[in-house]
Amino acid sequence: MKEAHALTDILLHACVEGEGSLPPTEPGEGECWIVGPGAGGAWSGHDGALAGYQGGNWLFIKPKTGMQVVDRAASQTLFFAKGWQRISAVPPASGGHTVDAEARSTLAKLIEALELAKLLPPSAGNI
Repeated sequence: MKEAHALTDILLHACVEGEGSLPPTEPGEGECWIVGPGAGGAWSGHDGALAGYQGGNWLFIKPKTGMQVVDRAASQTLFFAKGWQRISAVPPASGGHTVDAEARSTLAKLIEALELAKLLPPSAGNI
């Protein structure tokens, strides 16, 4: 029963300290991490999972499509869609004689980022 409460706590407070392939040497109670590729130590075999430290043990949650967490280290929301995804910064248009082409490129990247974050539905060409 305690494990069920701990797993619920991890999922309800979806914040991670960051991503790593090895567990921290002295994790704090309630810390949660994204297990990076090639994980070792207590995280071995759990690549991509959420690892929460509760009651002196690591608990692992296999992510599902649509899950979101806040990465405290990066101050960014990540979401799971065939792996953990981060939205890239959209470059500003730099001006000059090709403003129209740059504006179109910037808008296309912005739309792609919003679709990737599931803030916009996929356009007809991305279904």
